[in-house]
Amino acid sequence: MRLLIIEDNQDLAANLCEYLEERGHILDAAADGLTGLHLAVTQPYDVIVLDLVLPGLDGLSLCRKLRAEAGLETPVLMLTARDAIEDRVIGLDAGADDYLVKPFSLRELEARLRALVRRAEGRGQRQRLEVADLVFDIASLRVTRAGREIELPPIPMRILEVLMRRSPRVVSRADLEAHIWGDSPPDSDALRTHLHVLRGLIDPAGSRPLLHTLRGRGYRLGAEDAQQP
Repeated sequence: MRLLIIEDNQDLAANLCEYLEERGHILDAAADGLTGLHLAVTQPYDVIVLDLVLPGLDGLSLCRKLRAEAGLETPVLMLTARDAIEDRVIGLDAGADDYLVKPFSLRELEARLRALVRRAEGRGQRQRLEVADLVFDIASLRVTRAGREIELPPIPMRILEVLMRRSPRVVSRADLEAHIWGDSPPDSDALRTHLHVLRGLIDPAGSRPLLHTLRGRGYRLGAEDAQQP
């Protein structure tokens, strides 16, 4: 996942970034509302972690601007020290998708973030995915490149769907494994094997490569091997 953390508590922000980066996620961070708003509307994120109390622009106002003014549908998980039901209702009414009260478990935070991303992807499920001349018809499970049909095994096909839905963004190894195997990825280097199979089928000799490995970051599907966020 690519995450934006908007949190003015430096210790908490550092803990969040350290934990989530170790889990393979890509993060940007902002310590005030105005900087957070700028990043949120100019950069693509899978989910935003937003503190309620911020300098410059508070979390409620920021969330309302994202929804009403920017028209941004990126999922928002709001953090707060307030546990009153009325505070939760206000946050959700402002456009937040979920609410977590401090102090919280980092494992629970990550689980909630994954759930928000899955929910958002479910709302926007497309039945026909296209990247360059590669086409994936979800309904028929038919994959073609330049009109030539490609027979994919089940797991490489699931990997391809994730990469095509996220294209041209980078998908981390941990994120791919979570999509394919949930919380129980295999001990062996199964992902690399399946990616090797996928690459051999969708990127035949003589074709422009679409599947790119970005060392230390993950994988992306796109016509150019650009350093996408």
